[in-house]
Amino acid sequence: MHSDHFECDTSGVRLDFPFQPIADSDDDVRKLVADAAIPPLLASVAHLTGDLSILTEGLRPDLARLLEPDNGYSADQLETARNLASGALIAYRDRGSLPAPPPTLEQQRAIMDFLAGGKADDELVPLYREELALDGTDHRAPSWSKVEVAGDREFVVGIIGAGMSGIVAAHRLRQAGVDVIMFEKNNDVGGTWFENTYPGCRVDVANHFYSYSFAQTGHWPQFFSQRPVLLDYFRSCVEQFGLRELIRFNHEVLGSEWEPANGTWKIRTRSNGVESTTSVHALISATGQLNQPLMPDIEGIGTFTGPAFHSARWDAAVDLVDKNVVVIGTGASAVQFIPSVAEQAASLTVFQRTPPWLLPVPQYQDDLPDGLRWLLNHVPQFARWDRLWIVVRTQEGLLPLTEVDPDWPVSEQSVGPMNDFLRQMLTAAYVDLFPDESIRSKVIPAYPPVAKRVVLDNGSYARALQRPNVRLETTGIERITSTGVRTVDGVEHHADVIIYGTGFQASKFLTPMTVKGEGGVDLHERWAGDARAYLGIVVPEFPNFFMMYGPNTNIVINGSIIYYSECEANFIVDSVRMLLESKKKSMVCRPEVHDAYNVLIDEGNRKRAWGASKVNSWYKNEHGRVAQNWPFNMIEYWKRTRSPNPNDFLLS
Repeated sequence: MHSDHFECDTSGVRLDFPFQPIADSDDDVRKLVADAAIPPLLASVAHLTGDLSILTEGLRPDLARLLEPDNGYSADQLETARNLASGALIAYRDRGSLPAPPPTLEQQRAIMDFLAGGKADDELVPLYREELALDGTDHRAPSWSKVEVAGDREFVVGIIGAGMSGIVAAHRLRQAGVDVIMFEKNNDVGGTWFENTYPGCRVDVANHFYSYSFAQTGHWPQFFSQRPVLLDYFRSCVEQFGLRELIRFNHEVLGSEWEPANGTWKIRTRSNGVESTTSVHALISATGQLNQPLMPDIEGIGTFTGPAFHSARWDAAVDLVDKNVVVIGTGASAVQFIPSVAEQAASLTVFQRTPPWLLPVPQYQDDLPDGLRWLLNHVPQFARWDRLWIVVRTQEGLLPLTEVDPDWPVSEQSVGPMNDFLRQMLTAAYVDLFPDESIRSKVIPAYPPVAKRVVLDNGSYARALQRPNVRLETTGIERITSTGVRTVDGVEHHADVIIYGTGFQASKFLTPMTVKGEGGVDLHERWAGDARAYLGIVVPEFPNFFMMYGPNTNIVINGSIIYYSECEANFIVDSVRMLLESKKKSMVCRPEVHDAYNVLIDEGNRKRAWGASKVNSWYKNEHGRVAQNWPFNMIEYWKRTRSPNPNDFLLS
């Protein structure tokens, strides 16, 4: 892709905290703190100065008002909070910028209680401590060592994929002294952030949470960073953790087969056209859910004579300037790249089947303001308390707004009173985003909010659709022709270039690899298009085989996928410990445990908007079952993956 698609400095993402003493004037300090959200500002200043008196009762956040401007704080509250914070920082400066002693556990708890808007739930406090990782303490690091547990026993774990999940799994295993081999089909790390090069590609989770709890940085250039910055972060992690030497790049895994006699997995790979095999004692698939592009089922695909490509395989050699471009699809990726295409193309026709719900986030593409940059450089642990503030907000997140009320009138508009409240709030935002009613009537969804993926937008997508060179087309497509697109009304839409923004084959886990377990059973045949796993990690009949970002581990409206990958890595590493301690060759999930768990998951998803609605969605597989999503809150998954229950497995 063209280098001018990304105009950001990726050199600033470093995994360190070079804090500086405060030398700014009183007035400057007061101005700079105004850029920060009140809860993490007061929390980090209290930590730095030891002055917990600034955490006043009247400034505790109201978690029920998070969707309001300034998180529901009044103008008077904002002024009071900023005066308290700046006053404490000025006093700290005058003492020579000498921080107070690290807060005791009791003081940490008091700050956590403040962020939680009251007394933090006791069961959440251990989770908060892990996520906070104060002073760089890695509370999730393995507490055991292979040398102590298994002596000289040979045990190698193979990991397929060197993206976000593969990196954390490898790091945790190496911390425990377990040997690791990683197989990566690309020539670099990063997974989805390496492969998706379309313009506008960025994360939709705030950076301080879309990062490892044990590898925090204060150097994010934006609130929601673009692809090059994220790729740089994961590269930095790989270098700091010393993982690059473990990775076999340009090695595509074709398949794997369990060998019971040896208690190993035989992995078939292909590199530069040459096939080879490698044996490992345990195997982790870290290939993710969103890596195989989905081409739409439209007649005539392949007959178009001009350039055509999927957004996940962006063709940077194709010049879009002054071209007639057709985009098919309006999902999350399309919403990101359409504004850039609209600026370049002579004309852009966007074919929309189902509009997304847009969640207005004004700062979505913004650089961090000067005040936040100043805090990250001058207030130790601001980044960590800001991260915890995100955790507090997203532990439940908007989950209550997705709950199905069985007494709510049957409707495709909403599934309950809270969900309807969210619908009304988002619909009101559309009035401002789309003043032209003729366009607005096309883009307001006719299904419950969060039944499909909600897309963050700072208004750039909305503005793109209203440009004079852009047309939003909602008439169904009959076929792709040699010169463009023909709709069901017989109209020919000429195109010089066609871009498919039609998502991924999310339900086809692990494809195109083959995985054969006990007795040669094929995993894809076992699933028959309906992937299931216990905790999204293990499957009966597949010993010593683990998945990350597997079935029903996708987040919808709360948390960060990195959080879930850290939980999965913890479970997998502890499973390896259990296997080594037992002196057994294999461990496999009991079928009854697997089946009972999936009953619970299905019941949970049916009680959410995405399970109750009939709208088409990548959350559902070909059988109509929600195979992707985790239907509960963050702590529930954390509790279930803290340590494997030996009774859930057969060891032999």
